[in-house]
Amino acid sequence: MRKLTEQQINDAVRLLKMPADSKLLTHLNACVHCGLCAESCMYYRTMGEDKFIPARKVELVASLYRRYCTLTGKAVPFLVNARELDEKMAEEMIDMLFGACTLCGRCVKHCSIGVDIAYVVHVGRRMLAAANLVPSSLQTSVDTALLTGNNMGIPSEDFVDTIQWLEEELTDEYGQEACIPLNRTGSKILYTLNPREAKFFPLSISAMAKIFFAAKESWTLSTNMYDVTNYGLFSGNNNQAKQIAKRLHDEVLNMQSQTLVLGECGHGSRANRWEAPNYLQQSYEFNVITTVELINEYIRSGRIKVDKSLNQALATIHDPCNLVRNGGLLSEIRFTVTNTVSDFVEMNPHGMDSFCCGGGGGQLAMSEYNDRRLNTGFLKAEQIRATGAKVVITPCHNCVDQLSQLNHLYKLGIKIKTLAEITADALVL
Repeated sequence: MRKLTEQQINDAVRLLKMPADSKLLTHLNACVHCGLCAESCMYYRTMGEDKFIPARKVELVASLYRRYCTLTGKAVPFLVNARELDEKMAEEMIDMLFGACTLCGRCVKHCSIGVDIAYVVHVGRRMLAAANLVPSSLQTSVDTALLTGNNMGIPSEDFVDTIQWLEEELTDEYGQEACIPLNRTGSKILYTLNPREAKFFPLSISAMAKIFFAAKESWTLSTNMYDVTNYGLFSGNNNQAKQIAKRLHDEVLNMQSQTLVLGECGHGSRANRWEAPNYLQQSYEFNVITTVELINEYIRSGRIKVDKSLNQALATIHDPCNLVRNGGLLSEIRFTVTNTVSDFVEMNPHGMDSFCCGGGGGQLAMSEYNDRRLNTGFLKAEQIRATGAKVVITPCHNCVDQLSQLNHLYKLGIKIKTLAEITADALVL
């Protein structure tokens, strides 16, 4: 790594000196280094090295705070383990805060005094972003979204071609009303996708289109802005995260839709539903719900009819961290699954205590950490294998991608389906 400039150091340290951030100071001072968080972390459990203990990641940020924001740390730094932000420290922070954390929050639930370790890690990422030290592969995903409107850089004409192909198959099966409307102003719902769907998992789009058709819903996709993801949440660059969030916000208003429905993406749901109003510093002028909640509403109200006998294979659920542990949708996901599959078994542990699949926190975007990502995924693979399930259901396409790779690497012999796909398979039309 090149020698850090004074400007880089000042820009990073400035985030530690913000007087309004009492939350950060509280959590930095609260950690007592008891180590109880160690066994909660899949990186520590897989690698077995002390540096992967979540409290050690907190200490990285805390040591900088002591060095630059306390009198003792400035005067006699060696007495309080106050560290300089130099090239060695920056490299360690990048490796631990970006390359060894998915921001899943499992350690937070296991902390005896409630230290928000994921928040502290995110502050560390923000410091690195301020110093232009975000891993290049992750930053490329953000830059691509800012430049093209979606994180995979899919040209508009390619996206339209994919949608038209899917629509032709739908209309062949169900008639002309089973369309996938594009840019239909005034539709009740503006629906969003993870671009991975258009690129690699187009049948997920068809599945949701079938559900909308069965519900007789007024909906549309926008070719201008359909990307539910926001990798600015992971990079730590809040200004860029704000730009991405504002584009989607403005497109809902431009399309004159009443409700923004967030596609099956854990971090996309978190970024747009809970974080975006903070980025934008305003409340939304429209309704915002996840696909999970929408499907449940359709089932509960009778707008769609499902028959669980149409899904006979033993199924289990992988809980996306940002939808369950950090999003509160545990029972919502299970409502849909228990109404659409005949045979269901829980993983152990599951729900709030579930292990991350290993693909979150931007890990799928950072190719330099691929081996580590797949290695830590061993815990999730063994969880799945222990259930005996043939189908794993998860309402998150980052999770789908990671689980697909784990399925291949660890020879699990499973099918992986989104909530929309399992629901579409159970539809009675």
